[in-house]
Amino acid sequence: MRSGPQRSVVCGGRSYSYLLSTPNAHERLPAILLLHGAGGQASDMLDVWKSLAAREHIVLIAPQLPRELWFEQEAPAVFRCVVADAESAVSVDSARVYLFGYSMGGYLAFDGAMFDSDLFAGTGVYAAAINEDYDAIVDSARRKMPIAIYIGDHDQFFSLDQVRRTRALLESHGFQVRYTELPNQDHAYTPVSDRVNADAWTYLSAFRLAR
Repeated sequence: MRSGPQRSVVCGGRSYSYLLSTPNAHERLPAILLLHGAGGQASDMLDVWKSLAAREHIVLIAPQLPRELWFEQEAPAVFRCVVADAESAVSVDSARVYLFGYSMGGYLAFDGAMFDSDLFAGTGVYAAAINEDYDAIVDSARRKMPIAIYIGDHDQFFSLDQVRRTRALLESHGFQVRYTELPNQDHAYTPVSDRVNADAWTYLSAFRLAR
């Protein structure tokens, strides 16, 4: 894998930074936009995805996310800006761009799945759920993309009931959901990242956008 320097892009009048990592290849490659958790760093996501990305020839795009309430409103547009900038720098197959988020990043990944349904071929989420107050976002999706959801049965922040309710909400609105509960696992992502990432990629990589 070749990690380029930190890049930045201006979107909506604000500047956002992101990390870009790409295999040494010349053909158009699939890509994953990786969203870190609250208090985390873009590099955290690259670290846990880089070995799989090297094996599977995947471009990794990891933005540094503001931990601010206003960002949720801006996030879908920012995701578009970041992906477009990455596509200007490396050869990405636009029909095979995916989204994966952890915790806060997972919460935002649900937003991306709904409001950027024509950008991402599929979405993966670890340790997050859709808040009941925001159920209506599922009606915004122009395309019902496949979504893979992973949750530890000892998660300190999200109960199994919350995440099961999210699964039921998505399925009732026509989404194809791969749902996995991890026994004896808490909110931490790194200890199970190899397993989760491999499973998510096996599932999501089978899907592509019609171009």
